[in-house]
Amino acid sequence: MTQLRGIRGATTVENDIREEILDSTEDLLKQLISKNELSFDDVATAIFTVTPDIVAAFPAEAARVRLGWADGAFISAVESPVQGAPTKCIRVLLLVNTQKTTSDMQHVYLKRASELRKRGLDEK
Repeated sequence: MTQLRGIRGATTVENDIREEILDSTEDLLKQLISKNELSFDDVATAIFTVTPDIVAAFPAEAARVRLGWADGAFISAVESPVQGAPTKCIRVLLLVNTQKTTSDMQHVYLKRASELRKRGLDEK
């Protein structure tokens, strides 16, 4: 039976530069889709957040323009500035329709965002 499941992912950028934000977000989304054996049609929505030091681009643009997900229901928001959390961080919560179980979901943390998993800051 198909269920709605959440998949978390995060990455970081070194600089608040539009192309770097879009490149990193595109890479993150591609890895989430690949590791979870999904297609765009499986994606119900994506919620993107960025740390307050990212203002050069919306991460959702990578999904819409780079990956061609023009009809997707996406939103971007700013993360709470939690002390000790990685800076210049982009997070995503993909809500997908799948027959897989919650424990089958493969979350992806790239670059300095891997600290989130190690330190329990990924809001389990």
